[in-house]
Amino acid sequence: MAILEVNNIEKHFGRTKVLKDVSFSLEEGHALAIIGSSGSGKTTLLRCLNFLEKPNQGNIIVKGEAVFNAGEKELNDRELRDRRLHFGMVFQQFNLFPQYTALENVTLAEKLLAQEQVGFKANKKEILDQIDDHGMELLDMMGLKDRASHYPHQLSGGQQQRVAIARALALKPDILCFDEPTSALDPELTGEVLKVIRGLAEQKTTMIIVTHEMAFARDVADEIIFMDGGYIVEQGPAKQVIDNPQEERTRQFLSRYSEG
Repeated sequence: MAILEVNNIEKHFGRTKVLKDVSFSLEEGHALAIIGSSGSGKTTLLRCLNFLEKPNQGNIIVKGEAVFNAGEKELNDRELRDRRLHFGMVFQQFNLFPQYTALENVTLAEKLLAQEQVGFKANKKEILDQIDDHGMELLDMMGLKDRASHYPHQLSGGQQQRVAIARALALKPDILCFDEPTSALDPELTGEVLKVIRGLAEQKTTMIIVTHEMAFARDVADEIIFMDGGYIVEQGPAKQVIDNPQEERTRQFLSRYSEG
């Protein structure tokens, strides 16, 4: 059974329809890459999945549970947060808190959630120590254990993005979402972030990756969706979509990259 089902999602900003009848599914342990030109709706789709935007129509199902239905009542803050926990989000611009160290950025959300647990006060030190240990494990996974006490301004862009990935993993989301994770990086720093994502794919982390790195998408993703004008124009196995696209609009889009 698919871990994620997205059905007939539409998103409007005023009279502008940014997403139009978007439907797809994602199997657990698979990586899905979403490609397309700027303005095609890729980032808006991720933001709808993560409840940063509310779709005007459609529903989203995670592990068989409807986490969003356009017809349901408005969610309160607690409900919104709980449903958002299904998705970990890695943004283009890192979005780290400048006043916190790398470790503090990674552990902040987990510590805030822990404070709501029954028995937190009685076991505060033990719980916080466990969270710090988990944060250090994640930084070690990112190759940043020796940077745990560094602040964002002391880190390169690639290091900041790897901290952001560790932060997104901290709450053990069902699906990890990346919004063009290398677009703010210099070319020499892009490789270190793509290497981390490639490693996550090898570990069968369920991921949705909005990317402009076509070769990376072909090699790492199980499936690719090509979006244009708010629609899904083509979707299928990654190598098939990149090497042998079936739709003329997909061919035109990919030809611009091969010419470059």
